[in-house]
Amino acid sequence: MAKTWVLETQTKGTGANMVPLDSALKKPGAQAVPGFVFRKLEPQAADEPEVHPHRFKIVDVMTRQVLAEGVDARVAICVLDDVRSIVDVSVFVWEPTAERWRLLTFGETRLLWDHRGRARELARA
Repeated sequence: MAKTWVLETQTKGTGANMVPLDSALKKPGAQAVPGFVFRKLEPQAADEPEVHPHRFKIVDVMTRQVLAEGVDARVAICVLDDVRSIVDVSVFVWEPTAERWRLLTFGETRLLWDHRGRARELARA
């Protein structure tokens, strides 16, 4: 009986080999390295990480005066209501893992800036 041949593309390099279909269908586990085994994965603990609301610090760029520190997003947006321009303040967020204030990027600051005026409307409702 004639053998069926297939093109094996699993070779390294630029070429491919013609191999019998029987050898191409063999499971890769049969060619395992002796003495090598993967460790069994243990299920991860279902501990839920503590969720803390973001705390913000807003500093006036010209005077370096702290306008607000340790406030939530709603209060930070209310403080930004009184600011003339987005470039007049530096906005920081507290990073609890690093235990330091991180300066927000311009895009992140813009997200807060775009919500100005809405916080007071929500407070009235």
